[in-house]
Amino acid sequence: MTDAESREFCPRCGDPVPDRSEPLPGQPRERDAVLCNACYFADFDLVDAPERIEVQVCSSCGAVQRGNRWVDVGAQDYTDVAVDEVTAALGVHLNAEDVRWGVEAEQVDENTIRMHCSFSGVVRGTHVEEAVTVPVLIARGTCNRCGRIAGGYYAALVQVRADDRTPTSEERSRAVEIAEAYIAEREATGDRNAFISDVSEEDDGVDIKISTNQMGGGVAKRITRELGGNVEEYPTLVTEDGDGNEVYRVTFAVRLPRYPPGTVVDPEDGDGPVLVRSARRRLKGVRLATGESYEAAFDEGIAPDARRLGTRSDGAETTVVTVEDDHAVQLLDPETYEAKTVPRPDYFDPSAETVRVLKSRAGLHILPGSTDEDDEDGPA
Repeated sequence: MTDAESREFCPRCGDPVPDRSEPLPGQPRERDAVLCNACYFADFDLVDAPERIEVQVCSSCGAVQRGNRWVDVGAQDYTDVAVDEVTAALGVHLNAEDVRWGVEAEQVDENTIRMHCSFSGVVRGTHVEEAVTVPVLIARGTCNRCGRIAGGYYAALVQVRADDRTPTSEERSRAVEIAEAYIAEREATGDRNAFISDVSEEDDGVDIKISTNQMGGGVAKRITRELGGNVEEYPTLVTEDGDGNEVYRVTFAVRLPRYPPGTVVDPEDGDGPVLVRSARRRLKGVRLATGESYEAAFDEGIAPDARRLGTRSDGAETTVVTVEDDHAVQLLDPETYEAKTVPRPDYFDPSAETVRVLKSRAGLHILPGSTDEDDEDGPA
């Protein structure tokens, strides 16, 4: 058989088809391999592109829906989102080699971005180019997370109260800050189930509604870790899920300590008032008369029987008149300006001209400076 007789011809136009390597055994032969270049490229598309792409965007938080999931993209505008979506939707012909492409975005209006895409590649040894334009429509909606927040959904309630007193405004504010910081940390890891749906001020404390029981427990533990006190859990059955599993809403009752750090109390044990430094597990502090350490008995925990005399913030600055000896110093009473002899604690600086004192029913006592005794549980 001659070379002319062995050559293949295009079944569409009859022109000779250049010799092409046969596929390996077991490898399918391309259906269009029998066509000549002219007929092959007549129907050839380098790029397979959709007529348009619609992107669902949450109008509240800006998350983008991808499949069945909402994803936080952190975009200032949605041009980058449009590029990503178009990139994922475009298909380049399998036979194309050395493919190069570029995209240019055109903002048509607030919700429409026209993506101009240009492609080039090599097919059958021939350089081919193609340009496509894909409109991207930004559709506004509400993601599951924002829908739950708007609906006031919560699984855990953290109630911040105090033992035998009302939490201070500083304690309330700090508890909320701790909760917000904890949730922000979870959000930073990509956890879209992390949110606070409501914070409400109550007469006896503050209530914080949180998205999951696990996070509610984490917030409660972190509050007591910093502010002291303890936590008790009270689960309530609210419903069953689709699989018949019981779903509970848990109230985490945070009870702040009766004597928070910075409180001055008198245990009435004959050794004088104590400035509380820690209210975790057992009450700890420093004796104002001597500067010695104080620790409540094990069975008394953080709430021993004691008289509340005031707080560090109730103290006032006064003048040192004279140092009498190793155990006594003479000061001016900050109210009457009389010279009074008071106990000299270890932390007193004999060279000091003024000191901060607390006047109470137990008498006049020198307070440690902020650098002398740092509160273990944070600021008072």
